[in-house]
Amino acid sequence: MSGARTTATPPLGPQRTPARPLPAAGPAWSADPYADALRTGRGPLFLRRTDGWLLPLDVERWCAEPDPADLEVLGRCQGAVLDVGCGPGRLVAALGGQGRRALGIDVSEAAVAQTVRRGGRALRASVFDPLPGSGRWDTALLMDGNIGIGGDPHALLHRMARVLTTGGLLLAETVPYPDVDECVTVRVTGPHDSPGAPFPWARLGTPALLRCARACGWRVADRWSTDGRSFVALRAPATGNAG
Repeated sequence: MSGARTTATPPLGPQRTPARPLPAAGPAWSADPYADALRTGRGPLFLRRTDGWLLPLDVERWCAEPDPADLEVLGRCQGAVLDVGCGPGRLVAALGGQGRRALGIDVSEAAVAQTVRRGGRALRASVFDPLPGSGRWDTALLMDGNIGIGGDPHALLHRMARVLTTGGLLLAETVPYPDVDECVTVRVTGPHDSPGAPFPWARLGTPALLRCARACGWRVADRWSTDGRSFVALRAPATGNAG
């Protein structure tokens, strides 16, 4: 990997509101059954598409300690790390345990509470909200399918470019099937629960993410697979503003 400029730990003070409107986070991840699954540490939990198709969510892995694929990602992190959609905080807590500077953000109150309980730093926020230290984070994580946040990968990548320092590192997990490239409406549901509120989501294999990233001005630094999971490392373009 090439080196990246390391900055001081981004402060937690207020930040300027972005100049243009950005997608807002829906309430689905803050509601049951997602919160219940995080509290118990187990599923089953699914994303249900409008046509009835179900995507199983790996709650048990999210609530466990980092696995070898996670540890490889953590080993690539540089400087101050922002974990976007941190869930129950396994990665934030692991980084903190290594003495690394890390903050998790998640729209779920249950996820933030779990992260703090594990010893990590986290706050309840959407990536599209004003964030502490915007424009000064050295590394950002979009793990566990979180490249899908907002259902618009182009908008998310533009936002991440404003969150990271110029040349900052984005480590994103992709769908381990190269042909996947979809933006859909989904709901969170358990095996017997009524589905929650609908919200937009995206699923991208590595080729689709690389196409999107290049179109948004990102530089591809690396791509790899570990234990059946796929990842991409991207370098952020220069932006005029942070927010």
